[in-house]
Formats: sequence, C-alpha cells, structure tokens
Amino acid sequence: MKTLCPLLFLCLTSFLFADSILAPKPPMGWNSFDSYVVHIHEKEAYANLKTFVETFKPLGYEYFVIDAGWYYEFERYPENNLPVLGKKNDIALDEYGRLLPAKACFPSGLKALADECHKHGVKLGVHIMRGIPRKAVELNTPIYGTKYKARDIADMEDICNWCPLNYGLDMTQDGAQAYYDGWIQLLADWGIDFIKADDIVEFPDEIDAVIAAIEKTGRKITLSLSPGDRVMGNAIKTYEKADMLRVTGDVWDRTFDIEKCFASWLTWQHVQVRPGFWFDMDMIPFGELRVVIPKDTPDDRVGNTGKHRYDRFTLPQKETFITMRAMSASPLMMGGVLPTLDKDSLRLLTNRDMIACNQNGIMGHMIEYRHSIQIWKTEEKGTENGWVAIFNRSHEKLTSHASLRQMGLDTNGTYSFKNIWTGKPYKMGKNELPAQGCLFLRYKKDN
Repeated sequence: MKTLCPLLFLCLTSFLFADSILAPKPPMGWNSFDSYVVHIHEKEAYANLKTFVETFKPLGYEYFVIDAGWYYEFERYPENNLPVLGKKNDIALDEYGRLLPAKACFPSGLKALADECHKHGVKLGVHIMRGIPRKAVELNTPIYGTKYKARDIADMEDICNWCPLNYGLDMTQDGAQAYYDGWIQLLADWGIDFIKADDIVEFPDEIDAVIAAIEKTGRKITLSLSPGDRVMGNAIKTYEKADMLRVTGDVWDRTFDIEKCFASWLTWQHVQVRPGFWFDMDMIPFGELRVVIPKDTPDDRVGNTGKHRYDRFTLPQKETFITMRAMSASPLMMGGVLPTLDKDSLRLLTNRDMIACNQNGIMGHMIEYRHSIQIWKTEEKGTENGWVAIFNRSHEKLTSHASLRQMGLDTNGTYSFKNIWTGKPYKMGKNELPAQGCLFLRYKKDN
C-alpha cells in the first residue's frame, strides 16, 4: 500500500484541521451585559443590532450576544420600559426544566432575533449558567427523552456563590448528560450560534458535557467559557476543547481593570494553545453603560460597577485598553450601547489597523519593562512586519525613548513606522506619553 508523501500529508491534515476551526480569528462582536445587565428587552436588542449591522459588521464584527437574564420574568415601568428593581423575579421554563425567553424580555422569542441576525450575516449568542435551574429541581421536572427527573441529577450542595439561578449537575448520575443534550439542542433549534457558559471553568466534567451536547446537535456553535477569575492551569487541555476562555474577572471602566488585564496578559503571553482557541479579557466597557440602573439607585444596590453612566475612562486609557486587546489577540466584544456610542469609542473600535492587528491572531509578548514603561511586540504571521506598543503604566506623563533593540527588532535592519492612533508616519525619537497612555505602532521592514 502506498503512503502519502510527508509534505502532502501535512498540508492535507492542516487543511482539514483548519476547516474544523469555528473561530480561526479572535471573535469580534457585542455583548449586552455592560449595557443592560440582566434586563435587556428585545426592543433594545433590535436597536443595537441595527447599528451593529450598519457600522460594525462590514469591519468583521460578527457575534451579537445576549447575556444573562433573557429568561427573567419581571415587571417594567410603562413610561420608560425600565425594570422594577427589588421585586422577586420568576424564570420562564418549559416542561422539561429548560429555560425559555421571558415574555417580559423577548415576547417574540429568541428564534425571531436569530432569524434577523442571520438575514444580515450575523451570529446570535446567548449566556447560560452551568447546571440546572433550581426551579426545575423544586418542580422535579422530567429530563427530556429519559425516565429521569431533575432531582435525580442535581447536586444541591453545588451552589454558585454569586448567582442563585442553578444547581450544578452530578455528572455521574444517569440523565445528567441527557439534560445538557436536550438543553443545548433547544438552543440550536432556535438558531443560536454562540454560547457563553458561565460558572463553569472550575468544573471540567460539565465543560465536557456541554461540548458533547453541542457536537450532538450537528450545529456549529462557538463556545466561550466564563468566568475568568478562577481559571485552573492544569485544565487547559479541557478548556481548549472550547473556543474562548475568560482569563480575567469582570472588566469595567476602572483603572484597576486595566491593571487586571495587563496582569492576565503577562500570565498567558507564552502559553501555547491550539489554533482557534482564544484567551478572552472580557468585554470592552466603552460608551453608555448600565442603562437599566437608575442614577438615583442606592449604592448598596449596584455594587462597585456603578449606575447608569457613560464610561469613566480618559482617552489615553481607552487607547491603552484597545491597543492591549489588539496586541494580545483577545476577542473584541463591545459592551456599551451601540446607537449612542461616543465618537472617540467609535473611532477606536472601527480603526482598521487596530482590527488587522487583533485579527492577526498572535498574542504579543513583553520586550522590556523599565521605569513604568512597558514595550510589547506582536509579530505578523509569515512576514518580518508587525506591531509594537509602548505603554506608560504610571499615573503621570512620561517621556520615553525606544531603540530598535528595545522594540525587539533587527538592529541591522531599516523599518518604516505608522502611528496607528494618529494615522501618521512615525520617526524614532522622544515619545511624550500621557498618564496611562500609549504609542501604538505598525512596523514594516524595508526591503
């Protein structure tokens, strides 16, 4: 029997593997949580989708994700459609204990939203919590397609400490995998293309269960794992079966959160993972945020992420934030209200050079850290070109100089540079960096 030549076999294997990758580049899109927390209404979803299609889809943004709460039944004020906070919320379930779109949120259902997304070439995503709803356990609903019931598979000692919605599943029990199979199939039947699975990174057996359920649907569904503040390094091979892994806790418009992202980038910069698997630093909290939390709400009701506002970042902080996302190949998932997005946020998020750096799909690494100045470099695939960023990590304006050596470039070569945020050519020399600002450069090696 003849065998394929090694080169042909390698090319064929690479082609087949690449064809199976759901997210060959860092996913780009929008997520509703920063804007609407757990109270988005379909009218708001459709309004954001319209802007998404018109402004962001042509640039490669693809995923439109409805975060937690789409199953909550609660009262709304008729004059402004805002939720009545503080009242006990019910959840919408079918007869098999599977969550349904609440009439208070999505009276037309999620399939209608999926159809509208697909009409424009957009992929619809939803947030789910690990496990089974506690209400389903209280009702002891049957497990679809089996003789088992909710109490047979629920682990009532396994409780998420920040969300009271679900119990975890005991995956050793008959019927547990079947519950995930039926639940994920229901989402697939609605046309869901992306699942953000939360409270799951510490539970590899339930990650495997969700992945197995997705595979059984036959539908291509991108899987994102959350939250990111308890990632287990020894579970990386399990995480890689998904497409995205949160590697930070929730990120908001605070200096602390910029520091959090830099720390995560330092941690993961040299970790080798499979093609099409992305380390995710959470959403981009630019623009109008938390519109469903009235400004007069007591502080003890909203925690440290605040009330209805526009983001609190300075422009230099925003440039640093997006430069970091581009050069780390973190998914670009916008969080603010899209129709009211301010001009600076819009300019940064739609910058084609920034997007090209991010979609290059290579996590950059730090070259130098000296006197509050960090220099990071991201190489372009298959070329001697790439991107360099010089970050001022201090709270004061600083002056820096960066040589080719300090940038990690060939000291015998010659290069042309472009300042991405100004769009102008850059010449080597003294750099005036504002507090927590950066210089973001595209470099090309001259022939």
